[in-house]
Amino acid sequence: MLKTALFTLSASALLATSVTANAADKEVNVYSYRQPFLIEPLFEDFTKETGIKVNVVFAKKGLIERVEREGKLSPADLVLTTDISRLMSMVNKDLSQSVNSTSINEDIPAQFRDPKGEWFALTTRVRNIYTTKRSDKPESISYADLADPKYKGKICTRSGKNAYNVGLVASYVANNGEEATRMWLEGVKANLARRPQGNDRAQVKAVKEGVCDLAIGNSYYYGAMLKKADQKAWAESVYINFPDQNGRGSHINVSGMVLTKHAPNKSSAVKLMEYLADEKAQSVYAEVNMEYPVNPAVKPSELVASWGEFKSDSLPVYKLAENYSSAQKLLDEVKFDL
Repeated sequence: MLKTALFTLSASALLATSVTANAADKEVNVYSYRQPFLIEPLFEDFTKETGIKVNVVFAKKGLIERVEREGKLSPADLVLTTDISRLMSMVNKDLSQSVNSTSINEDIPAQFRDPKGEWFALTTRVRNIYTTKRSDKPESISYADLADPKYKGKICTRSGKNAYNVGLVASYVANNGEEATRMWLEGVKANLARRPQGNDRAQVKAVKEGVCDLAIGNSYYYGAMLKKADQKAWAESVYINFPDQNGRGSHINVSGMVLTKHAPNKSSAVKLMEYLADEKAQSVYAEVNMEYPVNPAVKPSELVASWGEFKSDSLPVYKLAENYSSAQKLLDEVKFDL
């Protein structure tokens, strides 16, 4: 198998490489916010199947800005992101181009792709509410319940400005309107056990330590903690709950992919996009990252499936992006992090 390569060439060398690759159509360049262990196996398999080499740059931040700086000379063909906000950032900055692929459209439901084909989701994750095992597992719980005074001083969460929380607030705006969302945020803030801090795992750890009784976090972190020796006890101290099962369903966000506006290897990039959406790749992806496959023909991993079936919010994901600015504004207005 070919190893996934990191390319750090000069601008001129990158351009020359891109021209050569385009002519041979045997190469594709990826900028990825997703971690190497999640996607390298997929790239290696794609190369084995097609003979197309995948060059990839991994980074936690700054890749969209890099594409913007590089402009028409950018070697990037495809950008893989971890949330809807970055997908939409590519579109809003005019860094993307549409893809009209029959196979991708068949593999990815309309709810999880841009209406104009500017981006496509690859996996979904739930914004769960974790509750302490010091109490019984609630029969039902909703996001609205987080503002109930009975939970005063009992909730832990990361910063409201984190993309995962902004996405949740955006979905609340889309479903309930701005004024109802403002009142809800004020109630949630009043129920916090401490100022928002840390990451999703830190909230579950805080429940284990008795700092709070409820925590907000993405579903895949639960699986990640169960598989990590020094964090397993954190996960085992909580119940994982799927909110709003008696209402609109649990909020979900996505990871996804965008074809860049000036992709020098467009044909190869679209082939990779089609590969990532099909059943084989989706099965591998779901097994490794403990997220839910976006392809409805693919089942989640055994571990993820053990958490139970649930109803998800049917809100089209692009609606999150449409309400993202409103969500950020409301979080600032209520001074959520202060």
